[in-house]
Amino acid sequence: MTDTSPAPTHTVVVPNSIDMVNVLGPGDAHLRIVERAFGASVHVRGNRITLSGPPAEIALAERLLDEIVTIIRTGQGISEDVVERIVTMMKAETKERPAEVLSLNILSNRGRTIRPKTVNQKHYVDSIDKHTITFGIGPAGTGKTYLAMAKAVQALHAKEVTRIILTRPAVEAGERLGYLPGTLSEKIDPYLRPLYDALHDMVDPESIPKLLAAGTIEVAPLAFMRGRSLNDSFIILDEAQNTSPEQMKMFLTRLGFGSKIVVTGDVTQVDLPSGVKSGLRVIEGILDGIDDISFNRLTASDVVRHKLVGRIVAAYDEFDASAPHAEPGRPRGTRS
Repeated sequence: MTDTSPAPTHTVVVPNSIDMVNVLGPGDAHLRIVERAFGASVHVRGNRITLSGPPAEIALAERLLDEIVTIIRTGQGISEDVVERIVTMMKAETKERPAEVLSLNILSNRGRTIRPKTVNQKHYVDSIDKHTITFGIGPAGTGKTYLAMAKAVQALHAKEVTRIILTRPAVEAGERLGYLPGTLSEKIDPYLRPLYDALHDMVDPESIPKLLAAGTIEVAPLAFMRGRSLNDSFIILDEAQNTSPEQMKMFLTRLGFGSKIVVTGDVTQVDLPSGVKSGLRVIEGILDGIDDISFNRLTASDVVRHKLVGRIVAAYDEFDASAPHAEPGRPRGTRS
């Protein structure tokens, strides 16, 4: 006998102080995400949202609406991407509330606020606060360098450090920089350009030349770190998978008093010559268990670029896992 009893329903009343347009999204786009994610039917009248479907799905849909309202109360805008990220966190059953993750303000500049967008990103940011040396390891687009730079600028603004040092190995040029045309600055600039680009998002562009001239912000190839002791500095080593073990040791031992180091890289995108080990690949086995050093891993689910980037990264991970014949540590794709 077919059960024809109506599906259970539950009504959520949104506070009058909340703009329903923000809750529902343009063209009710947010509600469509709720229906797809949890199999609940949604009907809206005024500020009353009626949910119908299996009780467990209704409970999840109600929780999602509560997270949306909580974020709106912080003054943050809600987009389809934000709603989908809330759904992802809920399905992963994370300990942190999605609203707590997505409302954490790291840095604001020119009306734009930088925040973590995934639980792993929040753990990474929290780790930078808690540890002197933090490693952020993950594929392109996971925000590991961008968030580290935001924390560096935040620390500079709060006068926790007196300067920021951004560095990366110019591995593609090897030791042949002298053979490239132009001045030294012109030779190394292409390898440092991604760091400058991120910096322009976080610091007023007109002030950057002054900060560079004063040494408050320094952007330089890794080779320029040798022989220095870096005190009262926030130091970021980007593309660390392209350091040799000797270079990694050289860099980490530059740490001075009052300084903090963040090392970022992607161990699946090593551009070192054949036979040269990646310093990032071996470092965890060397430093694991040492207090005040933290290793954080981000994955394809933490990619915050176009949705397709996350799918591409996941596809490459799946390919690598099923292709043991491929040469380990060699590039299997294009990094941007």
